[in-house]
Amino acid sequence: MVPMTARSPDTADSPGASIEAVPMRRPATVEEAKALAHPLRLRILRLCALHDLTNKELATRLEQDPGTVLYHVRQLVKADFLQQVSVRTGESGALEKPYRSTNRSWWLSTSLDDADPDASLSPIEAFGDELREAGPESIQTFSRFALHLSAEDAEELDRRIVAVLDEYVATDQDRQDQPVHGGIYVLHRLRD
Repeated sequence: MVPMTARSPDTADSPGASIEAVPMRRPATVEEAKALAHPLRLRILRLCALHDLTNKELATRLEQDPGTVLYHVRQLVKADFLQQVSVRTGESGALEKPYRSTNRSWWLSTSLDDADPDASLSPIEAFGDELREAGPESIQTFSRFALHLSAEDAEELDRRIVAVLDEYVATDQDRQDQPVHGGIYVLHRLRD
């Protein structure tokens, strides 16, 4: 099996670096991998990459119990994927604690070889939830393919596609006035 990498779907936010200063991808720690192993956490990261959101706002947007969301927010804060930003006053006058993505998860690689099968599908589940929420009219482009690839060919295809994605992520701050798009890239071996 070709060792592929899973990347967190919080790509809508940029690490704020120019293409010349693209951070290097590094393996995720066990704690980081565990934090990224739940589809709800991946959706929280995506949403907090776009806007500073409170636990209540996240729970409403995700149609989840606030206690459940708070548990997942705390896991992401502990792994340094979310950070609390300045407290603000809400519409009712109450103080609110919003969270923001730290953008660190994009630059991590997580081996799927040793991953829990459910955890390795978390990015796909999160993407499916986001796509259902956006509706079929939101699809900009769609490609499905089957290719005969050696292990080396698969590694090269992965490297080239990820390089293009990294370039766009690293320069995303230059396009903040444009609509945000999401996507997922998965290369898998088909069952014969």
